[in-house]
Amino acid sequence: MHRCVINLDEVELHSFPPEHAPSGAAAERFAPRIGMLGRPLGALKLGYNLIALAPGKRAFPFHSHRVNEEMFFVVAGQGEIRLGDDRHALRAGDVVACPAGGPETAHQILNTGDVELRYLAVSTQESPEVCMYPDSGKYAVMVDGEGGFRTVGRPEESLSYWEDE
Repeated sequence: MHRCVINLDEVELHSFPPEHAPSGAAAERFAPRIGMLGRPLGALKLGYNLIALAPGKRAFPFHSHRVNEEMFFVVAGQGEIRLGDDRHALRAGDVVACPAGGPETAHQILNTGDVELRYLAVSTQESPEVCMYPDSGKYAVMVDGEGGFRTVGRPEESLSYWEDE
């Protein structure tokens, strides 16, 4: 049975498990703690997460979604969002829309304050999903469900459709 109401004060936050945690230089920049809300509430078409960031940290690499739309609601603290070529200050109460698209919708949240930044991330949950990472020139393809799959690469490393056939 799912709960119909969860207060954000009750959400247990977790770091990435070791097999998915940032490593090397990325470990210094990225350190989100994430609390899952959607599934415990019984959500079927939207994902909800509470994200907490320590001062100076980012949640995820600068990226855009080709399929899913995201919305962020800042609950506490202050920071900055990179959105396309622009940067915008964030503070408690701010709402940001990140529709699916190309580099113009790429986004990344950073904690530029001196206290923890907390925000609610809400997104559609369409699969398959393709994400683009303008800073690194990478892409990711993810397919959920049984037999799910994830791959990360760069367009110039792509194999020919007919290779090894």
